[in-house]
Amino acid sequence: MSSLSRLRPRSLTSTGIVYLVLVLVLVVGAVLTATAGRNFFSAGNISAILTGTSILGFIAIGQTLVILAGSLDLSVPYVASLASLLGGVTMAGQTGNIPLAVAVALGVAALIGLVNGLVVAYAGVHGFIATLGMGLILAGYLGTTYQGSAGSAPRDFRLIGALNIGPVPLSTIIMLGCAGLVILLLGRTRIGHHLYAVGGSKDVARLSGVRTQPPIVLAHVLCSVLAGMAGLLLLARLSVGSPTIGTQGGYDLMSIAAVVLGGTVLAGGKGNILGTLGGVAIFAVLDNVMGVLEVNAFLKDVVRGLVIVVAVAVYARRNADLRPARFTGGSSTPRPTPTPRPGPRHTDQAATAGGAS
Repeated sequence: MSSLSRLRPRSLTSTGIVYLVLVLVLVVGAVLTATAGRNFFSAGNISAILTGTSILGFIAIGQTLVILAGSLDLSVPYVASLASLLGGVTMAGQTGNIPLAVAVALGVAALIGLVNGLVVAYAGVHGFIATLGMGLILAGYLGTTYQGSAGSAPRDFRLIGALNIGPVPLSTIIMLGCAGLVILLLGRTRIGHHLYAVGGSKDVARLSGVRTQPPIVLAHVLCSVLAGMAGLLLLARLSVGSPTIGTQGGYDLMSIAAVVLGGTVLAGGKGNILGTLGGVAIFAVLDNVMGVLEVNAFLKDVVRGLVIVVAVAVYARRNADLRPARFTGGSSTPRPTPTPRPGPRHTDQAATAGGAS
């Protein structure tokens, strides 16, 4: 019986908890939406929810990579804004310029991620500080170079943000395809395994013969590229680039919140993309339901914050319960304390004590 009780907490993973919460949120959302006279499961509403997952999904997938490596990226909203502007200005409304615009936007995003990764991995600067500094640099550049919206996306490119395959938006399918590739990277490649090892303990990974710098650099490059893809998707939806579109969405903090809600540990080394996608979906459903109910914008932030705090508290309590009892080697029966044998040291100490008295 005791063995069964020890197995029960392990049968439900953090990812499983996330998707159970998602199901609960879907049920509650459907009931609340029905009270407002709307059909939660209508094709239009499902499409709107999936659309809401696309942009945050791209950025949260990249954020998962850097957090798994024990780092962080606060420059993602500015990278998304810059990518939307570079893409729109390069396209200039011409369909023939789409390949070049995509290459320029993602190339610049990759370069920004490379700089972030090199500073974090080789200069020893924490990701929070390095990417905060990069974000301030990009914010200054965007503010001085672009006074407002710029560029124009042609109709063929705007179809990416408007086309649906059934109730599923094309942008969501592209995002899920990127998620699948990242899952393969983490689970089937050596550098993916090294990424987990470095995030778990950089010193242990180094002593095990792992080069700790390449996984960190790769994580930051991929994070920025995915943020650039989110910026291009924003361009497809708005048809123009904007220097503030990333910060208005709050994608830096929202992506971190989705990653944490998905069960990834902020210290690094533990988590997965499936959990992050669940966290993104939960936020998308909450935003959709609160939009239908016309909830105040400040109250929306309160709800998001409560969800994050409760989720982290549940994960922390669950991890504490799974730890073996101290000094027992995971067994419920404590080990007997050995009785010291008297020897020369004990005799000398007794004599010294007697002499002192």
